Amino acid sequence: MGILDAIESLSRFIPEVKTPEQKQSFKKRLLWTAAILVLFYILGAIPVIGIQSGSFEQLRIYQDLLASHMGTIMTLGIGPIVLASIVLQLLVGGGFVKMDLTDPKQRAKFSSIQKVLTIVVAFFEAGAYTGFGIVPSLITPNDGMFLIVFAQIVIGAIIVMYMDEIVSKYGIGSGVGLFIAAGVAQGFFWQVFSPPIPGARAMLWQIFENIVSGKVIIALTLIIPIVFAILIFVAVTFAEGMHVNIPIAMGPKGFGGRYPVKLLYVSNMPVILAGALFANIQIMASIIKAGILGTIVGGISWMTSVPRVDSYSILEALLILGPSQKVLFEVLHAAVFISVLVVLCVIFGKFWVELGGQSTENVSNQLQKSGMYIPGFRRDPRIIEGVLNRYIPPITILGSIIVGLLAGFADIITGALVSGTGILLTVGIVYRLYEEVAKEQVAEMNPLLRGFLGK
Repeated sequence: MGILDAIESLSRFIPEVKTPEQKQSFKKRLLWTAAILVLFYILGAIPVIGIQSGSFEQLRIYQDLLASHMGTIMTLGIGPIVLASIVLQLLVGGGFVKMDLTDPKQRAKFSSIQKVLTIVVAFFEAGAYTGFGIVPSLITPNDGMFLIVFAQIVIGAIIVMYMDEIVSKYGIGSGVGLFIAAGVAQGFFWQVFSPPIPGARAMLWQIFENIVSGKVIIALTLIIPIVFAILIFVAVTFAEGMHVNIPIAMGPKGFGGRYPVKLLYVSNMPVILAGALFANIQIMASIIKAGILGTIVGGISWMTSVPRVDSYSILEALLILGPSQKVLFEVLHAAVFISVLVVLCVIFGKFWVELGGQSTENVSNQLQKSGMYIPGFRRDPRIIEGVLNRYIPPITILGSIIVGLLAGFADIITGALVSGTGILLTVGIVYRLYEEVAKEQVAEMNPLLRGFLGK
C-alpha cells in the first residue's frame, strides 16, 4: 500500500456530505448557495475566544487570497483547502503520482485524499499561527488557553471545508471561489459605503466631507482608488472574453470548428502563487529580524511588500511642490515591486501550464484522442503541437504579464480598499459563476441540452 492509499484509507473515518440522490433544481441550488454564503459571513464575524481584536497588515494580501479574517473563526479561511489542492495537483500534473482524473473512481480518490490533507494542513497552520504569534494579539497565559485558541481555529477550517463540499454538491459553482469573491466584495463595499461609526468613516462620507470643506485634493486622493478598482474590474472582464481561435476539424468529413485559446490562458493562477509567496515572505520577515539573515529577509520583504505612502502627500508634492525625495523613493519601491511580481508571474505561469496539463504537448494529445486535427495538415499530434506552439507559449507569457501588471498597479492604488489580486480573483470567479448560472438555466428549460452542457 502506497502513501496515498494509506491517506485515502483514513478518509473512511471522516464524515462526508452525502451526494444528492436526485438532480437538484436550479432554485434549490441557488438557495443552498445563498445559505452557505450567509453562514460564511456569520463565521467571519465570530471572534475566537482567547485573543484580542486586531489585524495583521502584512497578511492583507494573504487574507484576500484565502478568504480569511484574522481573529475570527475564519482565521485560516480556505487556506488549508487551497494548499492541499495545489500540492496534489502539482504531484499529479508533474507525473509524480499516477492518477487519471477523467476516471470517476480516481477522481473520488483524489477528493478523499484532498480532504485528509486539508485537515492535516489545518492543524499545521493553526499551530503555526498560535505558536509563532502570526495572529498578533494572541493571548496565551497558559497551555490550556493555547489549546482552546488552537482548537477553535482548526474547527473553523474544518467547517469551511464542509461548506465548500456542500456548495459543490448542492449549490452552484465552487465554494472556494464563492468565499474569495464574497470576502473581497464585502471588504470593498464596507470600505466605501459603510455607515459612519465612531472612530471609522467610509470613503464615501470622507469624500463628501472634504468636498464640502473645500479640500479638493484630499477628496481626489480618495476617489482615485475607487475609480481605479472599477476600471480594473472592467479591464479584467474584457480580457476574460478575449481569445484566439485555432481552426480545427473533426471526423472523416472534416467538420470545421475552432479551438479557443484565451488571452488569460493561465487564468489568475500565477498571481495567486506569487501573492502566496509574498505573504509567506512577510511572515518570515516578522519572525526573523536579527542578524545577517534578518537583514536579507528584510530586504526581500521590502521588495515584495506593497508600497504604502500617504496619497495626499504624494499628490500635493506632484501638483504643488514637485517630486520630493519621499515620492521618488516610493516610485522606486513601486517599480521594484511590480517588476518582481511580473517576473514571478511569468515563471509561475509557465510552470503551471507545464504541470497543470495545459502545455502544447498535452493539449495536442487531447485533441488527437478526440479525433480532432488541424485542416490542411497530417493527422499527427506533433503537427498539432507545432501549430499550438505558435500560440500557447506567447499567450502564456503575455497573459502572465497582464495579470501581474494589473495586480501590481491595483495593489498599490487600491490598497486602502482591497488588494488588486483580490479584484482579479473576484472578476474571474464572478465571470465563471455567471457562465455556470447561464448553463444551469438553459439546462433547466431544455433538459435535452443537459448532456451537451455537461450537466
